[in-house]
Amino acid sequence: MNTPQSTHVAWSEGGVATITIAGGGHLNLLSTAVIESTRSAFEEIIACETLRVVILRGTGEKAFVAGADIREMGVLTPETARNFIEGLRKLCEAVRQCPVPVIARVSGWALGGGLELMAACDLRVASNRAQFGMPEIKVGIPSIIHAALLPGVIGQARANWMLLTGDNIDAAQALSWSLVDTVMPLERLDEEVGRLANQLASYGRHVVRQQKRLLREWRTSNLDAAIVAGVGEFASAFGTGEPQRYMAKFLDRK
Repeated sequence: MNTPQSTHVAWSEGGVATITIAGGGHLNLLSTAVIESTRSAFEEIIACETLRVVILRGTGEKAFVAGADIREMGVLTPETARNFIEGLRKLCEAVRQCPVPVIARVSGWALGGGLELMAACDLRVASNRAQFGMPEIKVGIPSIIHAALLPGVIGQARANWMLLTGDNIDAAQALSWSLVDTVMPLERLDEEVGRLANQLASYGRHVVRQQKRLLREWRTSNLDAAIVAGVGEFASAFGTGEPQRYMAKFLDRK
């Protein structure tokens, strides 16, 4: 009997880590085991000082993640359901709270918990074959946890439509709704994801982490307070030495 492959991490130059979700079959379904191994992969890399960018992807090209494993969910009780969804919540939070930008590489299906996992990423690059949906309502459960991000990403009316109808949208519609940032032909997907990851990795380590943290904080902070706090954030950036170094390089090119 073959043991399902666990989610794994691969590193490339410049501090770019690629986390490949594995163990969930050709659709990368989220079972408890897959959820735990993927969260462990994030916990492994965030302690690395050299980390600059994370690419999150599924195994193969058919799906990013086509949702949670219905075979496991179909036998849940109220108690085990709480444990299951708490595990998925912790995984999506590990992505959202990751100190560096996380790029979702979406080659195919992104459904339910997979779409929530994608929404927790900072940047989303999809192939033109990708399909997106929140079908939970069709199987008797509400869309919850990081589905709460969707009104802020695509707007309340579009979130209403996705979560209440359970119907799918294609890549072109997802792009027009700002659910994804870029759509590419599948054969160019890795090229674009790599280009974006390398661009982010070329910036200062401290400023990229600072900007991600600020973007996350701005989602829930008071606008006036955030603007005032920006003065201190700007000043603290100069304590890292990065503005001096990068501005000097800019001036040298002039």
